[in-house]
Amino acid sequence: MATTFPVTSADGTEILAWRSDHPGVPLVIANGLGTIPEAWPSLVAEGSGYDTVTWYQRGTFGSARPQDPARIRIEDHVADMVAVMDARGIDRALVACWSIGVNIAFEFAHRHPDRVAGIMAVAGVPGGTFSTMGGPLRIPRRLRKPISTRAAKAGRAAGPALTWLTARIPVNSKTAWLITHSGFMLPAAKPSIVVPMLEQFLRHDWSWYGELAVAAADHDPMDLQFVTCPVTLVAGKHDVLTSMHDVIDCAAKIPHAQISVLPGSHFLPMEYPEHLHTALDDLARRAEVQQKP
Repeated sequence: MATTFPVTSADGTEILAWRSDHPGVPLVIANGLGTIPEAWPSLVAEGSGYDTVTWYQRGTFGSARPQDPARIRIEDHVADMVAVMDARGIDRALVACWSIGVNIAFEFAHRHPDRVAGIMAVAGVPGGTFSTMGGPLRIPRRLRKPISTRAAKAGRAAGPALTWLTARIPVNSKTAWLITHSGFMLPAAKPSIVVPMLEQFLRHDWSWYGELAVAAADHDPMDLQFVTCPVTLVAGKHDVLTSMHDVIDCAAKIPHAQISVLPGSHFLPMEYPEHLHTALDDLARRAEVQQKP
């Protein structure tokens, strides 16, 4: 059975963390913005081979909002990751990350290189995330960040109305079918995975979610020369939020990185869970990490 537990971050913010309570190799998930551990079904399941820990980002799913509302930068999420690892007595672990979580994971590796055994980065890039959005829609690169940032700010402004509306959307297999046939997510994601995810995701306070998204836009592209740990990058061919070409370019800046492109969307952890499990197993072998005693 999974367990949630409270953690106090460096600035005093109370964070709700999550652990799988399964024996295995230490694994920290730096999740996509406002997503839940169950979005990674193959990595949090019993028998996965991983002792998985993660947390709910500031102001979401039981984690408190910081007293200073500006403390929602990528650097603040990194501090939360440090607090969670310290609370669990994890000195060094593999890191699986997705979307905005890729920014968090690489920033963490930059600041705490000795604590990262290896990184599996899924559908994300280390910095400059909003400049990758809309690639498959043929939005010119110079316009991607301005358009994406304005969209996030518009979502923040429309937050009260969106919160009212999404709380009234019925979540069932029909809803999952619509989402997975929208092009935003693809049918490879099973309803048994999508429905629990939607039940939680649609209950966000969208004004606050917009605040988190706008703050994440300020994380600039990183110089990746510092990366020495094993790295695996996974891109979605049909990802409209993180262009696969940007992920490929990122891999080229890390000479030892391995990369694969799947015929999926931005939601690869739900569409291709077994593939990601296999990729993480391979990363664990390359990183030569073992089960925590």
